[in-house]
Amino acid sequence: MKKTNVISAICLGLIAANPAHGMGLRSFVALPVESGGAVIRFLIEHANDANTDIFMASSAYGLSNYQTLLFTMPYRLSPGGENQLGDFSALYRHTLWQQDSFSGTTRLAFLGGAIIPTTDERDTALQAGLVITHFKGRHEIDIDALYQAGIDKRTDSGRYDISWQYRLSPSEHPDWGIASEWHSVVELNGRWQQGNKITQQITLGLQWVSQKWVIEGGLVSELNRDKDSRYILSTRFHF
Repeated sequence: MKKTNVISAICLGLIAANPAHGMGLRSFVALPVESGGAVIRFLIEHANDANTDIFMASSAYGLSNYQTLLFTMPYRLSPGGENQLGDFSALYRHTLWQQDSFSGTTRLAFLGGAIIPTTDERDTALQAGLVITHFKGRHEIDIDALYQAGIDKRTDSGRYDISWQYRLSPSEHPDWGIASEWHSVVELNGRWQQGNKITQQITLGLQWVSQKWVIEGGLVSELNRDKDSRYILSTRFHF
C-alpha cells in the first residue's frame, strides 16, 4: 500500500474513532451510532407559561454503521391527571450518503417510522424525513425535517431543526482519554400542526461532552406566537 493511502486510512480512522457526541438539543435524529453501539438520553423540559414539566426518555441502537433505530417516550410530570404518558415514537435512520475527509464528515440520512399512541383516545401517525450533518474542525451543522401524517382522526404535523454547534474548548480535538469538550449550541426550530400556523423558535444552549456521557441544557424562546419560553436539561450515556 502506498504511503499516502496509509496516512489517509489512519486519519479517517481517527475521525471514526472520535465520534462527535455534540448534537442539537431539540432533536435526537442526527446522532451517529456505530454498529452495536447504544445511546440513552433523559431530558426534562419546563414550559414557563403553561407551567408544565415533560420528561422524555430516548434511546438509539446502531444496527450497522449506516442503520440506526431511534425511540422516544414522553411523560408529563406536571400537572398531574389523566393521559400523562405521551405517544411512543419509533424511527429508522438509514445513511444514504457519506463523505469523509481529514477534517470532518458530511452525511445524508433518511428517516422513517411511526408514532404509536398509548391511549385509545389518540390515533397513529406515520413519519418520514431527512437529516443532514456537516462536521468540520470546531463546527457541526445538523439539519433535520420530519413530516408526521396522521391516520384517522389524528391531524398531520411536522417539525424542523437547524442546529449549529461550536466547540468552545479545547481549540484542538482532545485525546478522549484525558479531556472533554465544551460546545455552544444555536438552533432555529419549527413546529407545525394541521390547522395552525407554524411556531418558530430559537434555542440557545451549552454542552459538556466527554467520551461516554454528555450534560447539556438550553433556553427555548418562541418568536412568532405566544412568546412562551422553556428550559431544557438533559444527559446522555453512550455505550
